[in-house]
Amino acid sequence: MNHAAAIGRSLRLYHAPERQPVLDDFYRRFLGPGDLAFDVGCHVGDRAASFSRIGARVVAVEPQPRLGRALRLLFRGVPGFTLVPALIGATEGEAVLRLNSVNPTVATASADFIAAAQGAPGWEGQVWDAEIPLPRTTLDALIAAHGMPDFVKIDVEGWEAEVLAGLSRPPRALSFEFTTIQRGVAYLCLERLVALGLRHFNACLGESMRWEFPGAVDAAAMAQWLRSLPAEANSGDVYAALEPERLSRP
Repeated sequence: MNHAAAIGRSLRLYHAPERQPVLDDFYRRFLGPGDLAFDVGCHVGDRAASFSRIGARVVAVEPQPRLGRALRLLFRGVPGFTLVPALIGATEGEAVLRLNSVNPTVATASADFIAAAQGAPGWEGQVWDAEIPLPRTTLDALIAAHGMPDFVKIDVEGWEAEVLAGLSRPPRALSFEFTTIQRGVAYLCLERLVALGLRHFNACLGESMRWEFPGAVDAAAMAQWLRSLPAEANSGDVYAALEPERLSRP
């Protein structure tokens, strides 16, 4: 499968019409009309599209050039959408993005992530076959340029702790992806969020968009839950918020 075909597959999968109301209902607990969202690791923009349908302004960070071209087409004419073609990290400068031509969704700036994936169950056959140097900015720099977001989504394949290291003030809520091949990255993210003042957490496995806990839990309980997951759980997202009611089941 070539790169264009892989992107087309992702577009069909993630933008399937039946997914849209599920995403919108879920993210309305974090965003409303006129709010600001950062989508860090936008990929093919399914979350950014949901944020836009809700009425939020979106700053989408996607460093892959081919995905950037797809996003410009997909969001052409959408008000309040801004694309930032850069990596986000702990400091400004430059970093190397490693590309997976067959599976663009797992491009990463983390060599440790690639090492962890080698031979891991569920990651068989994944090959990072190209790399490109890119400018690296920070969440703090994005905030200085665009304003304080109401929600930040971070999905950067093992680079999540680096992204959070470049944030010095907590947004109202955020999410970061975790994988069972790199649980240590998730623990570092939890530590950083607690230091920033975010003390309430919940999580969703995979693309379920369903809370694993009936209400918000603290960082220690979240870390214990992550430790208890079987390897085949593979991945999901941890959500953090200043207001615990945003993390509760209806």
